[in-house]
Amino acid sequence: MSKIRQQRTAEQIQVLLSELILREMNDPRLQELTVTDVTIDRELQYADVYVHALGDESRRAEVMRALDHATGYFRRELAQRIRLRTTPELHFHWDPSLEQAAEVDRILANLVIPPLSDEEE
Repeated sequence: MSKIRQQRTAEQIQVLLSELILREMNDPRLQELTVTDVTIDRELQYADVYVHALGDESRRAEVMRALDHATGYFRRELAQRIRLRTTPELHFHWDPSLEQAAEVDRILANLVIPPLSDEEE
């Protein structure tokens, strides 16, 4: 499969999963959940889905349990909405990039940079 088609399929899966979580899931553990990225292998057998619950690292375990429990539902819905020979197996992962970005911002905000003296300019 071409890289472009692989990327488009991943984007399509990301949009559909986001809509399913937002509009069709009644599980309170999945409230305010964001699908941040989806990557697919070349054969479309496996999809790694990266998620993050906005502003709350403490919910990580319960969110991941809820996603693992709903994996069959998500695959079935994807199979009905996307035209693929086989629907990829979904593997959910917690996305740490938002916390890492916040940590970098915090470090940069706390940097003390002395002003340049006249000799250094």
